[in-house]
Amino acid sequence: MGYRLQQGFNTLVVLGKWSIWKTRNDVMFNGAAPRINRALLLAREEAEFWMLAGAKDLRMGDFPLVYSK
Repeated sequence: MGYRLQQGFNTLVVLGKWSIWKTRNDVMFNGAAPRINRALLLAREEAEFWMLAGAKDLRMGDFPLVYSK
């Protein structure tokens, strides 16, 4: 795996963990129902924000399951 692809993958792992953590907190502290589709949507939105902020290794097309419109 190339360096940039590895960096992009590592970023996705962090985004995944962050999304699960935020979804868990929403369930625990706000009484929300646990839904995987909500966690995936949150990860996708976060990926878009990270790219806007300059995350160069998360480019559209590299990870189509997370960032596809």
